[in-house]
Amino acid sequence: MLCQACVNRGRIEVMATDTVAQIKERLSIQDIIAPYVKLTRAGKSMRGLCPFHKEKTPSFHVSPERGTWHCFGCGLGGDGFSFIEKVEGVDFKGAMKILAEKAGVSIEYSGGRRQEDTSKKERTYSLMSRASEWYAGKFSGSPAEPYAKQRGLTDETIAAWRLGFAPDAWRALLEALSAEGFTTEELLAAGLIKEADGKPGTYYDRFRNRLMFPIRDGAGRVVGFTGRTLSPDELAKYLNSPETELYRKSELLFGMDRAKDAIRVRGFTMLVEGQIDVLLAHQTGFTNAVALSGTALSERHLSLMKRYSENLMLVLDADPAGLTATARSAALALQSGLRVKAARLPVGKDPADLISEDPKEFSKRVVAAKPIVEFFLAELAQKESDPHRLLRAAEGIVLPLINAIPSPMEREHFIQAAARSLGLSNEAVRESLKRPIREEFRAPAAHASNGVNLPKQSSRELRSEQLLAVLESYPNTPLAERVKSEYCRITEADVLPPVTIPESALFYAEQTFGENPEEGAADELLHAFEEAVIREAYQAAVMHLRRAEASEDASSIESAQSQCAKLSARLAAFHPTGKAKG
Repeated sequence: MLCQACVNRGRIEVMATDTVAQIKERLSIQDIIAPYVKLTRAGKSMRGLCPFHKEKTPSFHVSPERGTWHCFGCGLGGDGFSFIEKVEGVDFKGAMKILAEKAGVSIEYSGGRRQEDTSKKERTYSLMSRASEWYAGKFSGSPAEPYAKQRGLTDETIAAWRLGFAPDAWRALLEALSAEGFTTEELLAAGLIKEADGKPGTYYDRFRNRLMFPIRDGAGRVVGFTGRTLSPDELAKYLNSPETELYRKSELLFGMDRAKDAIRVRGFTMLVEGQIDVLLAHQTGFTNAVALSGTALSERHLSLMKRYSENLMLVLDADPAGLTATARSAALALQSGLRVKAARLPVGKDPADLISEDPKEFSKRVVAAKPIVEFFLAELAQKESDPHRLLRAAEGIVLPLINAIPSPMEREHFIQAAARSLGLSNEAVRESLKRPIREEFRAPAAHASNGVNLPKQSSRELRSEQLLAVLESYPNTPLAERVKSEYCRITEADVLPPVTIPESALFYAEQTFGENPEEGAADELLHAFEEAVIREAYQAAVMHLRRAEASEDASSIESAQSQCAKLSARLAAFHPTGKAKG
């Protein structure tokens, strides 16, 4: 059941059960997935290209009957709600809100304290949305307007991104929103106002005399702001909202709500320096651009990027600080399994400068972007004329990047590239890579998708699962009756084992046997299952014989030998010209 699955995932503690049921009644799994994936009929299920990884042959399958989906390429799967969570980058409640709007139903929560918490959070969303509109309403005719135009932003871009202006006044926003019914506590919790130092109970606007950029979550809801100062005397050039219940800097990327579809289509995420860079990139046609918001790149950011593409292009400033940030971000991204490139910008120019001056030149440099190792080899070779200093610089920057690459084949490719560029042997580079790497470049330990390393299935377990999936996929058919009868005969059991069949096995069965399989369609699988069962029994009998021989018990030895002989003969029947393999 959908609700139970959500509870098991621990996504929320209380369910809007009526809303979920109404959504399920009004929206089929095809209704939910079709806007994102072109689906075609394939037997009992439908299939298309997976939106979560790049592929040329469809491996993404949807079951209209069960209301589930599964990708054989990347292993992801679930129901309609989990699909929206992954494709839109939202939690369960966010997915429910999206689907409720699509289905035309209202969300009704139940349950005391959680209802209060939900209402409080929704009110904070309303507050942030209202603050964004208030700032946007102050933009026209303000000092922010000529600054934005001078940076090259068009009226269309300004309106689409809802840029705003925070007036140069101490309590303008506080008074305006208080008059609309929002409390001081709510404004404080949302990070819109601050308490004056040394003056308890006195509050003022956090953002003053600034160009305001709303920061949105994956569902497009305003959760925070970045304010760019319009005063030359202000020390803090950019000011971000503090961490709040809605705004987590390490989990959000500026512009991702608008960029995610373009990232899927273009096949890569473009990471730039700041908000102006993002807006100008989108304005020029690079609608896959995103930026960080006042924090370093985190694993959560990278996980968010990987939902839409496994390719990352870094387009950061070309000054020393920008190159250092590029190296640090690249190492972390490589460790997470992303393929990383970097575009080379003119020294002293950031993406916004180049786009404003020459959009075509910016496009050329994006097209000419190099894999990150080759990018830094070229940068270092240009900057360091002394061979010794070049080697030391490469050892500190390039080798950690090569070490961070998970793929042995890709790592070997870049070892050879580094050796050619530095005039070294491949072996010299390999030897250098064996030295301990700095802690910041260490890759995190790999885990299974659910945090548990699952044991590999035996041949018997795998075929058993496949047969039980056939029974569940084709109930009340001659095929199911034959599989059930043969399964019980082979295992010498009266009833089938009470197990839960994973979605991947159900989809595999449907793809293997089609829409209307014949009664004997699974005979080959039954044959393989019976051989696996006998072989497993034979191996157990051999182990029993060895223990009997070790104990020198003549009776046990004779019994074990007899059992081994019988099972060996049964195995030989599967391969008439061969022998049983012990």
